[in-house]
This record gives sequence, C-alpha cells and structure tokens, in this order.
Amino acid sequence: MTGGAPAAGRRGGYRKGEESRQRILEVAIAEFGRVGFAAATTRAIAQGAGATLPSLQYYFGGKEGLYRACAEEIAARFVAMTQAPAEAAAQALLAGETDLRAALKSTMAAVARAMTGADSAGLWGAFVSRELLAPGPALDVMLERLFAPGIDLIAAMIARIQGRDAADEPARIRAMLMIASLTAFQSGRTVALRIFGWDDIAGPQLAAITAALDAEIDAL
Repeated sequence: MTGGAPAAGRRGGYRKGEESRQRILEVAIAEFGRVGFAAATTRAIAQGAGATLPSLQYYFGGKEGLYRACAEEIAARFVAMTQAPAEAAAQALLAGETDLRAALKSTMAAVARAMTGADSAGLWGAFVSRELLAPGPALDVMLERLFAPGIDLIAAMIARIQGRDAADEPARIRAMLMIASLTAFQSGRTVALRIFGWDDIAGPQLAAITAALDAEIDAL
C-alpha cells in the first residue's frame, strides 16, 4: 500500500515534465518561424512557455538542440499524418504493381492535408520556409526524415506509372514540383485565401486542391 504514492508521484512528475517540454517546443516552433534561428532567444522562448531557462537547457541542451528538436517534432507529426497511405504505397511498389495512380493519389492527398491544415500552415510552414531559405542546424533532420524519403517514394511511383523500374531524375523533379505546388497553400496560405475568397482551407477547399492533384496524376 505504501509503495503506490511514490510511483504515482513519479508518473505525475513525468507527465508534468513532458507537458512542459511540449509547451517549450510549441513556443519554440512559433518563435523560430517568426524571427528565425539567429534572432530567437532561449530566454524569450522559456518565458513564452512559462518555463525556466534551466528547464529548457535540461530538456534540449541549448538553442541548437532546441532547434533540432523542433525539426524532429515537425517531422514526427508530418510522418504520423501521412504514414498509412505512404506505407500502403511502399507495399504496392514492393509487390511490383505498375499502375500506382490510386496509391499516389492517396499519398498526395495525405501530404496535402498535412501541409495545408491550419496548424501546419500557421506553425510548421513558417519554420520550414525559413529553414529552406536560410539553412541551419535543422536542415539535415528535415532532409533525412521528410524530404528525401517523401520525394523518393513519390518519384518511385511516378516512374513506375510511366513504365520505368526505378526513380530517376525526371521522376524526382516531377515529385518535387508536385510537393512544392502545395506550398502555395501553406506558406502562401494568406494569398490563396484572398485569391479564392476562401475563409479556410478545409473540407471543400481541400477537396478542390486534391482534385487538381488527381488530374495531374491522371495525366502522367
């Protein structure tokens, strides 16, 4: 009976610690996206998260460690949102399927949802855009976890649809163009909303975007 309280206390402490770490990450992603790596300060991030500088250093080891952790967090969320169709597409490739249009459409629809959602466009989009414009310590994380695997998978499907055995340079270029087209609705979200007179990018708007992607895939 007496052993339960300390265990509960440890669990409670771990939960609070994880919540604190997550708050710091959320504030850091927004701050790095707003002002960039060089201008952001760990003091401002800690204050915004209601945390202390020592706790930030404990969890992340400093500014660069925090920045890389932000990239890892963004990658993990993106992977979680696209994992099911991406895994199904990878299995279809391994099985030797030639017409992978349905798998490519499902994968790109998931990518579109991940990139155009309010959370990703407002929070991740600015961080990723800044990192691509002025590469810093998070670029390798994003290349390894997001860009390279995603481009390789989509390029492999494009090549197979077009009758080639493996992803080649033309397929990779087409994959990059297909993914990059969605940034118009992520980093360019404000412009898109104004141009189309949309209030949001959600159900019908996302359906219109994915329909345009489907047409591009049908034309391969």
